[in-house]
Amino acid sequence: MEVDLTGANWTTGRSGGQGQCVEVATELPAMPGHVAVRDSKNRDGAALVFTDSEWAAHLASVRDGLYDK
Repeated sequence: MEVDLTGANWTTGRSGGQGQCVEVATELPAMPGHVAVRDSKNRDGAALVFTDSEWAAHLASVRDGLYDK
């Protein structure tokens, strides 16, 4: 599926100097109610797109330590 990310406002997350940053766009003018995530080193590459509720569930999982090693 082709996603129109025109006008997306990207914010870069930091990896603590590890070079593994991602960028998140929480307001997509062409796709209201969605969030996009992309690799900050490959801005022209693919982006993952989530609904707002999917993104909220993912953030809750991160906060709860689901992905901790």
